[in-house]
Amino acid sequence: MTALESVIRPAVPADLNAVAEIFTHYVRHTVITFEETPPPPAVWQRRLDDLTAHGLPFMVAELSGDVVGYAYAAPWRSKPAYRHTVENSVYLAPDRTGQGLGTALLGALLTACGRTHVRQMIAVIADTGTDASLALHRRFGFTEVGRLTAVGYKHGRWIDTVLMQRSLGRAPDGEHPQLTVPL
Repeated sequence: MTALESVIRPAVPADLNAVAEIFTHYVRHTVITFEETPPPPAVWQRRLDDLTAHGLPFMVAELSGDVVGYAYAAPWRSKPAYRHTVENSVYLAPDRTGQGLGTALLGALLTACGRTHVRQMIAVIADTGTDASLALHRRFGFTEVGRLTAVGYKHGRWIDTVLMQRSLGRAPDGEHPQLTVPL
């Protein structure tokens, strides 16, 4: 199956076991996340509740009734002045990469954020030596704005993070812009 056959929709509580399972793979086997202990579904429920309370999207990709990926936008920092800036997260089931699902999820996330108070989106990408996440974000107009060197230590090695940023902007009258999403 491909992204064209997927359904991208808002996450619901019934999706969170699958979300937790997807994330667990990345916690245990990669340096893509700096988490070292996989959070249980109850933590994901609190995250969904918190994002919903902030008016922020949490999306899932579904294929044949199975959740195979997710994306969400979370507050960038807790200080009030950052309230219009979010950080994105996009994760796919390990057997579903390279099928266009990341593109579908990030596109849907940007569109959903474009309907909110969000003006800036930040991506914090672990430099794993592969370019897939960087390339995905570049396709959507993110630009590299910085690198933090050796800020994470996991699985016996130091990891850099690359910071990327994309403006969602607003028209001068406060209306939300039309976002262009690459196909």
